[in-house]
Amino acid sequence: MNRQRRARIVATLGPASRAPGTIKALAEAGVDVFRLNFSHGSHEDHAANLKAVRGAEMALQRPLGVLADLQGPKLRLGRFANVEIAVKPGHKMRFDLDPTPGDETRVQMPHPEIFKALREGMLLLLDDGRVRLRVGKRTDEWADVTVESGTKLSDRKGVAVPEAIIPVSALTPKDREDLNFALRIGVDWVALSFVQKPEDMAELKQIVKGRAACLAKIEKPQALDALESILDYCDGVMVARGDLGVEMPTEEVPVAQKTIIRAARQRGVPVIVATQMLESMTSAPAPTRAEASDVANAVYEGADALMLSAETASGDYPLEAVGIMNRIMERVESDPLWPGLMDAEHAGMDDDFDADALVAAARKAGEAQSTACIVVFTTLGGTARRMSRERPLQPILALTPKPETARRLALVWGLEPRLGKEPASLEDVTEDAVASAMKYDLADAGQRILILAGTPFGAPGAANLLRLAHAPAKKAKR
Repeated sequence: MNRQRRARIVATLGPASRAPGTIKALAEAGVDVFRLNFSHGSHEDHAANLKAVRGAEMALQRPLGVLADLQGPKLRLGRFANVEIAVKPGHKMRFDLDPTPGDETRVQMPHPEIFKALREGMLLLLDDGRVRLRVGKRTDEWADVTVESGTKLSDRKGVAVPEAIIPVSALTPKDREDLNFALRIGVDWVALSFVQKPEDMAELKQIVKGRAACLAKIEKPQALDALESILDYCDGVMVARGDLGVEMPTEEVPVAQKTIIRAARQRGVPVIVATQMLESMTSAPAPTRAEASDVANAVYEGADALMLSAETASGDYPLEAVGIMNRIMERVESDPLWPGLMDAEHAGMDDDFDADALVAAARKAGEAQSTACIVVFTTLGGTARRMSRERPLQPILALTPKPETARRLALVWGLEPRLGKEPASLEDVTEDAVASAMKYDLADAGQRILILAGTPFGAPGAANLLRLAHAPAKKAKR
């Protein structure tokens, strides 16, 4: 069950898609990684979803990844005595720590860490940016604010502070409990929300200890400012356009998306583009033309994966959304202009110059029309990710003896991860590569196969072996 495209699809599970039969159908339609959104649902729901994904994986004989998305801190206002107040530009009020229900003059903001970060003149965004306020006088316990735009405020609306780093951990007590549970049931990826600085990802990595791959959601301007340092601690990264669109001007979001994708591709870090990809399909059987173009543009940019959220979690047309995204991806990758865009930008050499040089040589050798596929032997996935970073046009068959590695690689551009035994000799490398390429219909008789591996076999490390082989020619009929 090979994909006819290089970009991957992440789908969020929820009430509309959690049935085991639906999960299997979604994988058949094109989903490579399933997202468990820990902002919603119980631990029992998530455990059942993961079990269903593993069942679909077994039925389809294709590794499927599972991504646990942690909620992160939720900064909100307190409550109003009458649930809601009217505001207009110029309206003045005070935010404080007093839990007494608020009115038109004041309301609680139960986050002392926000008051400590505020400075006079800073911008505050409430209710996903529907209300904009400017900070006036402030202390560590209260702040006077003036409304710049907006018409109403109601209970428990979210607060964003785009111009300050809030001194809170990206991992709340709820997140830590969810993280421990997710690791216990065996998720493949963990996504951290509210990342502001590299220390946030370092803390996550320290807790996870290699039991899952770690992904940073870039949804705050501060994370963009520290992007290169954050990537040092990332196994993957997500362009979380929803919150980015709240905390920065709308016209900046497309630029931020390109910046994140370019930086991640340079590092060989898988990058997901998320939020409102096919939003209208939560209630309509077809996307808008603008949404189709949005999906296509992310594929043209070379993103590893695109993510569906409400479209598959709670929408009326989850299978149709995946099918249409799959068709758009395939159409883009059949565009004669697409190969040139993939070839236009290649990463530079990193600390392991020899391995990078070998991978670059494999990409160059793969340009021969007779090359059917590239077979990579990998233990922990590093060599396969290096090969993907080069964006070759041939399918990359990533053979690994570790199921957890295969599932993590399901997110990575161009890879067809499969389980395979550890080769014991150079002869095994060639024989296994050729047999696997033909078994998975990635090479026909007589076609050339490029093989990338590392010695000593079985020891994690960078590739140091590049071989050419040919699938055996068909026997002549008598």
